[in-house]
Amino acid sequence: MNSWPRITLPSIAGHEFPTLKLVDSDLGLVTVNAPSDFRIYVCGITPYDATHLGHAATYLAFDLINRYQSLSGRSVNFVENVTDIDDPLLERAKRDNSNWRSLADTQTELFKADMSALRVLPPNALVKVTESIAIIDDFIKKLDSRGFLYEISGDYYFSVGEYLTGLPVSLSGAVKIFAERGGDPDRQGKKHQLDPLVWSANTDGEPGWESSFGFGRPGWHVECTAIACKYLDKDSNNPILHLQGGGSDLIFPHHFMSAQIVKAAYGREFSKYFVHAAMIGLDGEKMSKSKGNLVFASKLISDGVDPMAIRWALLQGHYQEDRAWSKNLLSESEIQIATIRRALAQSEVTDSKKLIAGIIADLANNLDTPRALKRLLSWSEQSINAGSVNQSGLVSRSIDSLLGLAL
Repeated sequence: MNSWPRITLPSIAGHEFPTLKLVDSDLGLVTVNAPSDFRIYVCGITPYDATHLGHAATYLAFDLINRYQSLSGRSVNFVENVTDIDDPLLERAKRDNSNWRSLADTQTELFKADMSALRVLPPNALVKVTESIAIIDDFIKKLDSRGFLYEISGDYYFSVGEYLTGLPVSLSGAVKIFAERGGDPDRQGKKHQLDPLVWSANTDGEPGWESSFGFGRPGWHVECTAIACKYLDKDSNNPILHLQGGGSDLIFPHHFMSAQIVKAAYGREFSKYFVHAAMIGLDGEKMSKSKGNLVFASKLISDGVDPMAIRWALLQGHYQEDRAWSKNLLSESEIQIATIRRALAQSEVTDSKKLIAGIIADLANNLDTPRALKRLLSWSEQSINAGSVNQSGLVSRSIDSLLGLAL
């Protein structure tokens, strides 16, 4: 599937890029050591309500990583999926008396338009699950050949039992979360409560596809693993990826299970680093579809809000800290980017070398965007009062490349 239009990053000459440091959800602060080719996989949307600001904040975080690694001279291979067949999508289509595929396609196109407006770099491959059934079928066959698959009434499960060391929560807590996030821990006949479904037999006239395991559709966790391995594995990588990313709500079960499934299928690790973005709240609650308190990027943009104000507002908070969206935050952001634009409109500004080096250092330090934005705002205020060099164009190009702010 085609993604959105590609953006050319203006080069930043004369500045060194320190090795990126990120907080890994398992390991804590790590130095992201990687060769010249950097492989990253980010879990994409389930397209039945796109793009709320929780989505936007997550993809902005990994966009910054993509930008930083590219600007530091690495060739980034970035793959993202679209889960365009899933229970919530089918439920929404049924509720609205609409065709599930039309709903998925419409929301996917809306997501792509939102990402383009927010200046998120497109992935090298944006891959629909519905276009990957053969890939997923082949991956499940690997699990079967290695003895990790079993059947219950036409449904096929991955036997995770020997890979449960390193659970991020207690076993009882894991079972509870598993049930809340699409798992079926209490189904009769399962070898272990946490065994995830990898192929579901067709029921109730739902969409389905022919496969080696009957007519049906894939389970959640195996979709991402199959797609990631198909597009990013070079047969000898261990781990297969450098970075697996997504929202913090994916830490368990999705990313944990994905890692175990790959380990079982290939005998190799899935990813060297696991990095997660925090949640966005509204009025003191997590912003989520189930709560019905979503703020959509497309609605803000259609109401005349500058996409760069949305991006600035989301970057004001650290990507790994839960934070709130509010009208006040947006209003403050609009005022601040007006100040930046006022400075950049001048023919003479304050010397930019220290500013650009500082922003690079802030990003290298686990994407410290709050500090970077304060630095840029301070520079702008100084430039308005005491400009002395003709470098506004250089700053404009640099913040576009580093922060995705086209001001």
